[in-house]
Amino acid sequence: MGRQTGWQFLDDRGHLAATAHTPARVVAYIQAGATLFDHGLCPVGLFGSRHDGENPDTAKAGSLPLADIAYLGSGSALDTDALLRAAPDLVVAVTYGGGQVYGIDAETAKHVEERVPLAVIDVGQGRSLGELRDRFTELARSLGAATGGPAEAELDRAAGRLRDAAGAAAHPRILALSPAGPDSVHLARPPAWPDLRELTELGSTLAEPPSGPGTGWSTTGWGGAQSLEPDIILTDIRGNAYPVDELRGVADWQALEARARLVPWNPEVPCSLAAHARFLHTVADAVEAFGDPRL
Repeated sequence: MGRQTGWQFLDDRGHLAATAHTPARVVAYIQAGATLFDHGLCPVGLFGSRHDGENPDTAKAGSLPLADIAYLGSGSALDTDALLRAAPDLVVAVTYGGGQVYGIDAETAKHVEERVPLAVIDVGQGRSLGELRDRFTELARSLGAATGGPAEAELDRAAGRLRDAAGAAAHPRILALSPAGPDSVHLARPPAWPDLRELTELGSTLAEPPSGPGTGWSTTGWGGAQSLEPDIILTDIRGNAYPVDELRGVADWQALEARARLVPWNPEVPCSLAAHARFLHTVADAVEAFGDPRL
């Protein structure tokens, strides 16, 4: 049996991405690119989703040095010619299930994959944060990244902080939401989000909207958010979320703002030890402050 050569990675669609040499020029969906950067791998190009605009969404970018990386567009505006001119030897994308590449039109994805190996990782609700980290770690390791190190200990410390704070405090109710406008808001259904499920597993109390349409979100008026009586609000800070600064005249939002501590939330957090540690530390800060009125 001959010795195996080259590089290959079996992605979450069951597709084998393969090249003669380990890829060194990676173009990635911005969440995936931020994850790889936390592993010490810097992409040469980025693209966004149909929710994004002409410029990269800084909320999704993690620690990426955006000024040094080409942004190739988003959604249907993705410039495939510019992508191919970047001479990538691998494109990394994500899916939320069903094998559909997120943020790229199906025909565009097919066009790209006919020319460049495409590795797609499932970041949907079927996986825990740990499983998401493991999958990206597997990819990063195959690309030559070192793994482990101090980030692992920091994540353990962050998880311990939150677990202790949730056990000691008077069980603050945490509500995750994405502002849609002055008249409506998307309330997150915690079971649909790996990061929110992680908070529950660490002892936090997550407010859940009533059952109804929408797998990941329940869309309602601001009164629906207020009725859940949250003590901490995880507020979507991505570029496609309605700015909270423009909600000052909304009575129900003002009532929420008066009673709850606001915490920035990126529903597309990079799938890395470092990013997850930062997220858990941020929530732990809020839970500790709820339990200690001096904070």
